[in-house]
Amino acid sequence: MKILVTGAAGFIGSNLVLKLLSNGQDVQIVGLDNMNDYYDVSLKEYRLEQIRNNVVKEGTWKFVKGDIADKAAVEAIFSELQPDIVVNLAAQAGVRYSITNPDAYIQSNLIGFYNILEACRNHPVQHLVYASSSSVYGSNKKVPYSTEDKVDNPVSLYAATKKSNELLAHAYSKLYDIPSTGLRFFTVYGPAGRPDMAYFGFTDKLLGGKTIEIFNYGNCRRDFTYVDDIVEGVQRVMFKAPQKKTGEDGLPVPPYAVYNIGNSNPENLLEFVKILQEELVAAGVLPQDYDFDSHKRLVPMQPGDVPVTYADTSALERDFGFKPHTPLREGLRKFAQWYKEYYRI
Repeated sequence: MKILVTGAAGFIGSNLVLKLLSNGQDVQIVGLDNMNDYYDVSLKEYRLEQIRNNVVKEGTWKFVKGDIADKAAVEAIFSELQPDIVVNLAAQAGVRYSITNPDAYIQSNLIGFYNILEACRNHPVQHLVYASSSSVYGSNKKVPYSTEDKVDNPVSLYAATKKSNELLAHAYSKLYDIPSTGLRFFTVYGPAGRPDMAYFGFTDKLLGGKTIEIFNYGNCRRDFTYVDDIVEGVQRVMFKAPQKKTGEDGLPVPPYAVYNIGNSNPENLLEFVKILQEELVAAGVLPQDYDFDSHKRLVPMQPGDVPVTYADTSALERDFGFKPHTPLREGLRKFAQWYKEYYRI
């Protein structure tokens, strides 16, 4: 089984590669990543080192530094590998960053994704799996969010690019019979995660004696999903592509699907911060007598933010027999322990 994973040095991508390598299956994985400096590149290098350390069989893993926005580079990889499965996790992430740096999102999330679709058309694949996001739901009032809901009102450019990915994938599935599945991830967290995410950024600031800002005066709720649950969901979906069918008009019915992967248990931000504090103290990242109250500030909602994210995962449970289940405290404990070890505190 030949598998291409884009964004392989990223948080989810690297964990997926590690999981695939540990399964004992006969796989050949090529990882693609442009190693950009949106956040500390040494963290991406650390993840790649973790992968290299877990390669048991020669020829099962190869890393290519390249950008999905580079059409020739994407074409070259597809020509050489002829992948059976493509998992596109490469993207410019971050809601707030998209407000000030829109070009990065157009290049990676639109042009880059188009290049992946074109390569899948020219080198037919068994399944294209790609990362969408809970942000496509915008400020939907109905909760939990279902993939049956209308998602036509994005509140950030990042969300708009992810919705665009779903539309493009649907068109390519219909026109070229490419089996594709979009996965709407809900607030992924865990060890070696993205430093721009709240739990990681809060930890950095608290350790540096700075003040953390809690948006919407703490009245936000997030469906925090532990990275191992995300990876388990991706892996199950990868090997079960939507079936190719012919409609009543004799034309292909798009072999296309979209699923939520979330914990289905939204946590209040203040409760989340409380648990994070407790686990940072327990892990020895922060001292027992740390004065948290003097390092917290409640602030208004930020542009592009939404008050709640909440996943309806019934379709994922129905089709794949899986539901994310890691409790927030357990996940934050593993993050705190990793943080202490990684930064040698």
